[in-house]
Amino acid sequence: MKTAVNRHLSSLGHAMRRHSALIRILQWLVVLFYAGLVMVPALLPIPAGDARLLDNLTLFAQFVFWGLWWPFVLLSIVLFGRLWCGVLCPEGSLSEWASQRGLGWGVPRWMRWGGWPTFGFLLTTLYGQLISVYDYAQAALLILGGSTIAAMLVGYLYGRGKRVWCRYLCPVSGVFALLAKLAPVHFQVDEQRWRANAGSHLPPPNCAPLLDIRRMRGASDCHACGRCSGQRDAVQLIARSSNEEIVKYGASDSRPWEVHLLLYGVIGLAIGAFQWTISPWFVSLKQTMAEWLVQQKIFWLLEADAPWWLLTNYPNQNDTFTWLDGLCIVLYLAASSLLLGGALHVLLHFSTRLAGQSHSFTRQLSLCLLPLGAVGLFLGLSATSVKLLRYEGLQLLWIQPARASLLLAAICWSLWLGWQVCRPLAARQRLPLLATLLLANLLIGYAWRLQFWGW
Repeated sequence: MKTAVNRHLSSLGHAMRRHSALIRILQWLVVLFYAGLVMVPALLPIPAGDARLLDNLTLFAQFVFWGLWWPFVLLSIVLFGRLWCGVLCPEGSLSEWASQRGLGWGVPRWMRWGGWPTFGFLLTTLYGQLISVYDYAQAALLILGGSTIAAMLVGYLYGRGKRVWCRYLCPVSGVFALLAKLAPVHFQVDEQRWRANAGSHLPPPNCAPLLDIRRMRGASDCHACGRCSGQRDAVQLIARSSNEEIVKYGASDSRPWEVHLLLYGVIGLAIGAFQWTISPWFVSLKQTMAEWLVQQKIFWLLEADAPWWLLTNYPNQNDTFTWLDGLCIVLYLAASSLLLGGALHVLLHFSTRLAGQSHSFTRQLSLCLLPLGAVGLFLGLSATSVKLLRYEGLQLLWIQPARASLLLAAICWSLWLGWQVCRPLAARQRLPLLATLLLANLLIGYAWRLQFWGW
């Protein structure tokens, strides 16, 4: 059965290489759709309070983009690897197009630093909350349009027909690389066969994200574009276990920055970003600071005179942030990232050290939290869909049970990953490690319980 599946998948991968021209056409269609979805609503008036999804283009675009597009992009990464990056991403397509016509400079050393995707995700997420990126088209155009322009500029300056931006600087590249570890399909490279078939073969493919194809393992870095499929008869699209990359390569291939991104960004910061608008802790923080400022006769922080591109400022919508609001958002999100991410980091670090394991094992055990991180991102982004559909009068009574089921399934998957990672260890080492992983899952689960059922 698996052989038949792999045969069909391999044929599909080879077809992607043969029909690359059709993929290019599809890419430009996605670019046009993306441009319309981001630019047109920003030119229209902000929807009135009684506007509805089906009679207002801005609201409809908001629903499609934040409610459908992004949640299902994340889902596609978990299911198919980084197919989105290699075949559909408009930023990647435009960056490569600019690079084909650009200066072709070499990639500077500072750009190859592994921490840029982590810092890019953290800063973009924080800035998006300050300007209400999910609610206003102008804010979305500023962040996404700015990112697209930066991608094209980097493409124009560096590489020749490459995606330097995607490889080193894209704010979501690190998140996609993490989620792709769970994908049940990937382009497998047989290095032995690659070396053996050194004679005549297909022309060398243009690997846009600058990968060493011969030594490629797993799906994290591969953009699944299909350009190298069949190369030297050593590259083919096949099915695999969704646990394989973490269990088999997690200790050797995991990098510190990707673990920091998972714990402090995908889990810690993202939970804070999704929950601060309904958090009573945020309200208490703001009230306490406001009272102190009044007592100290410091009133400028209570003014709402910041430009919209710095802090949300739409007086006609009765939606304005004071400087204090902005400060409290920064503090709340930073606390969420550092306290939750730090607690997880400390728990996992000390448990693995007590078990006599190395730092690489700590990183591998941390990656076992990835299923819950992925489900959290999906639930958080899809909350926009739920909110807009409820505005339309739909009850959606199945949403809460579905959320609970997804979170429970993610926790079970995480623990199963942990069991497979810890299985080679002695029982006296294995038990405390799994207990710590269970505690970490319950801590994250409690944060989501507050989000959907507690507040």
